[in-house]
Amino acid sequence: MDWKTLQALLSGVNKYSTAFGRIWLSVVFVFRVLVYVVAAERVWGDEQKDFDCNTKQPGCTNVCYDYFFPISNIRLWALQLIFVTCPSLLVILHVAYRQERERKHRLKHGDQCAKLYDNAGKKHGGLWWTYLLSLIFKLIIEFLFLYVLHTLWYGFGMPRLVQCANVAPCPNIVDCYIARPTEKKVFTYFMVGASAVCIVLTVCEICYLIFHRILRCMSKNRSPGGRSPPSSARRASTCHCHHKLLVEAGELGLDPADDKPHASAPSMTAI
Repeated sequence: MDWKTLQALLSGVNKYSTAFGRIWLSVVFVFRVLVYVVAAERVWGDEQKDFDCNTKQPGCTNVCYDYFFPISNIRLWALQLIFVTCPSLLVILHVAYRQERERKHRLKHGDQCAKLYDNAGKKHGGLWWTYLLSLIFKLIIEFLFLYVLHTLWYGFGMPRLVQCANVAPCPNIVDCYIARPTEKKVFTYFMVGASAVCIVLTVCEICYLIFHRILRCMSKNRSPGGRSPPSSARRASTCHCHHKLLVEAGELGLDPADDKPHASAPSMTAI
């Protein structure tokens, strides 16, 4: 797995994230990805080879291991890290869509026209909802993987002895011993703790976004003079520029009853 490529992709999210989002990304790469790559892979690297059972029955050890470990902790964490970071890419894709839309608008109407977006990375309109949904997806994924981890092994601990009973081809009750259970338990608690910290940061960021949005709406309602230009005014500015280009190209006619030219206003929906 190329974690450097994933880090390069997610590093662009920092430009559009809040302070909580930047802290979240630092926690993910320092306390989760780095620990996973440097230490966790080595701790679980020999788990199946050192899984000893007190039987010589062929195939019994493999069946018991699969019974107690349907999916390895290390692979489950790898899937968790991939899925929990993917929602952040939605923000990058939405910003890229805005930039491409702005570029096409410039090519069509010229550089003198009003911009569709003052800042393509500013969290307003559709981008605000995309950012909020990405945080909600992160929360769902974190809770889902913690639930799976807790359910598969009946808790986050790691027992020293497990008993495999009535599982073919094992005869009767077979005792199996997990290699280095204490060390694995420590790393399990550490990874669960790091996941819990990320959950808290994500909840704080969601609350911050909603609270900041409410304050901004209240300030706009209280001070009409400080409002940003309404969408109709922005459309009028853009349409005026569009009208100027049409006049220069000779594509508009003048109404004899009215010396003012008329042009249909293009629809500009901010996304």
